[in-house]
Amino acid sequence: MTLVEHLTELRKRIIWIVVVLIVGMAIGLFTTNPLITLLKTVPPANGINWNAFSPWDPLKMYMNFALVTGLLITLPFTLYQLWSFLKPGLREVEQKASLMYVPFAFFMFLLGLAFGYFIVFQMAFLFTTSIAKSLQLSETYGIAQYFGFMFNIILPIALVFELPIVVMFLTKIRLLNPKLLRKIRRFAYLILVVISTMITPPDAISAIVVAVPMIILYEFSVYLSANIYRKQQLQDQAWEQEAQTKPVE
Repeated sequence: MTLVEHLTELRKRIIWIVVVLIVGMAIGLFTTNPLITLLKTVPPANGINWNAFSPWDPLKMYMNFALVTGLLITLPFTLYQLWSFLKPGLREVEQKASLMYVPFAFFMFLLGLAFGYFIVFQMAFLFTTSIAKSLQLSETYGIAQYFGFMFNIILPIALVFELPIVVMFLTKIRLLNPKLLRKIRRFAYLILVVISTMITPPDAISAIVVAVPMIILYEFSVYLSANIYRKQQLQDQAWEQEAQTKPVE
C-alpha cells in the first residue's frame, strides 16, 4: 500500500471509531441518571448533599458521564481497529497473539478504574474532608466539582493501568524491547512519581500508595516485554536455521 492508501485506511477506521463513540455517548445519556443515583449510595458520597451552583451543572454532568461511558464502550473497538490497521505488517503468529491483548486491555482499564475509585479517590476525599473539619468548615459540595475531582483522579490511573498491555503490544510488533525499558527505568520512575503526586492529596503517604502500584506495573511490563522478546529471538533463530538448511533449488 502507498502512503495515501495507508492514510485513507486510517481515516476510515477513525471515522468508525468516532461513530461508535457517538453511539456510546448516546447510551451514556440514558445510564447517567441511574449511575449517579447509585454513586450517591456508596462511600464516600453517601450522606452528602450535592448542589448545582450553575444552571449548566446538571447538563455538564450528563455530558461528562456520557463521554466517559462512550470512551469505555469505544475502547475495545478502538483497540481492535488499531490491531486491524497494523495487522498487514505482522506475522501470522504475531497477529493471533496481539489480538488477545484487546480483551486484556479492556480488563486492565476496568481494574484501573476500580483501583482509582475505591482506593485513591476515597483516600483523597477523606483527606480533604478531614482538613475541612479541622478548619471547622461547613462542607457544601457542588455536583460538578465533586465529579470533576473524581474523574481527574480515576481516569489517569485507569490509563496508567494500560501500561503492561501497551508495552506487550509494542514489543510484539518489535517497536520496543526490554533493553530500552531498563535503560529508561529511572526516567520512567520519575514520571510515575510526578503523576502520583499530581493526582493525590499533598501528603507523602497518598503519593506512595499510588506510586508503588505504578512502579510495580512498570516492572511487570518489563518482565512481560522480556518474555516476549526472548520468544521472538528464539523464533528468529529457528527461522534462520531453517532457511540455512533449506536446499537451494
